[in-house]
Amino acid sequence: MIVERLNHRLYGVRGWTILAAFASVLFVVFPVFNLIVASDSPFHISTYWVTLLGKIMCFAIVAVAMDLIWGYAGILSLGHGLFFALGGYAFGMYLMRQIGSDGQYRQPMPDFMVFLDWKEFPWQWFNSDSFLWCAMLVVVVPGLLAYVFGYFAFRSRVKGVYFSIITQALTFAAMLLFFRNATGFGGNNGFTDFRRILDIPIATPQTRMALFAITGATLIGTLLLARWLVTSKFGRVLAAIRDAETRVMFCGYDTLYYKLFVWTLSAVLCGIAGALYVPQVGIINPSEMSPANSIEIAIWVAVGGRGTLAGAALGAGLVNGAKSFFTQAFPEYWLFFLGLLFILVTLFLPQGVLGLINKRRERA
Repeated sequence: MIVERLNHRLYGVRGWTILAAFASVLFVVFPVFNLIVASDSPFHISTYWVTLLGKIMCFAIVAVAMDLIWGYAGILSLGHGLFFALGGYAFGMYLMRQIGSDGQYRQPMPDFMVFLDWKEFPWQWFNSDSFLWCAMLVVVVPGLLAYVFGYFAFRSRVKGVYFSIITQALTFAAMLLFFRNATGFGGNNGFTDFRRILDIPIATPQTRMALFAITGATLIGTLLLARWLVTSKFGRVLAAIRDAETRVMFCGYDTLYYKLFVWTLSAVLCGIAGALYVPQVGIINPSEMSPANSIEIAIWVAVGGRGTLAGAALGAGLVNGAKSFFTQAFPEYWLFFLGLLFILVTLFLPQGVLGLINKRRERA
C-alpha cells in the first residue's frame, strides 16, 4: 500500500523505469566501460567523459534546486551561484589541507599563503583538515547565509524583480570579496592543484569513478526529495503561494516560513553540488560567483522546463553539453548561441523541452 502511494505521488511506473535506467547507466555501464574495458577498446569510456558528465550532474543538482524555488514557489534567484561556490570553497579548504607539504614550496600551508608570507592559518580555516568539519560547513554556510538573507527579505515582502536584483547584488559583492587575497581564499586564483581526498589520490580512475557515482546518487536523491516535497501538502501550499500569496495569508498560513524553508533547502543543495564539483573539476575560484553564472542557472531551468524538476536537470545537461561543444569548436560564438537559445525557448517553448516532449506524447 505504501509503495503504491509512493509510486503514484512521485513518478509512477514510467518515471520509476526511466530513473532505474538512468541509475543502471550511472552505476553499472559507466564503471564497467571505464574501469574494466581496456583503454584501447572502442567501447572504453575515457576519464574525460566521466569527469565531464560528473560536472554536468553537479549542475543538474543546482538546476533542480533552482526549479524548486522558481518553478514551485515563484522565487527567481539570480544569486544561486554564490551558494554553489560557498559549498565548493568549504570543501576546497579540506582538499587544500590534504596537499600537505607536497606543494611548490614544500610547506604545510597552501602555496598562496606561503607566497603571501602568512605564518598561520586565518580563523576561517579552523579545523579545515577535518573531512567531517568541512562537510558540515558545506551544508551550514550556504544554509545559514540563505536563512538570514531570506528571513529579512521575505519578512519585508521583497519579491519579484526586486528580490532578483538583491540576490544578484549579493553574489556580486561576495565575488569581489573573494577576489581579495586578504580574505584567505586564494584571491582570483582560488583553490587548485588538489592531490588527495581522505588520503586517497584524487587523480586515479577509481577515485574519479567513485566521485562520479556519488554525484549521480546525489542527483537521484535530490530529484526524489524535491518530487516528494512538491507532491505533498507542503508543495500544494507552496504552489498556492506562488499563484496568490495574499489569499494564502488570508487563509491563515504564515507564508514566510514556507518560503524560507524551501529557499534555505535550495541553497543547501547548491552547496552540496559545489562540494561535489570541486574535486572532479580540480579548481574553485571567485568566477563561479559571477552574476552571469547565476543567470545561466535560470536559463537551464527555462530550457528544460520550469516547474518539472526532471526538466530542469535535462536543461542543465543540454545547455552544458552544448557549451562543451561550442567552447571547443566555436568559442567566440557561445554567448550568442546561449542568448539565442533563451530567446527561442521563451518565445516558442514556454514550457521547455520537457513540456514539448509531454505535448507530443499526449497527442500520440
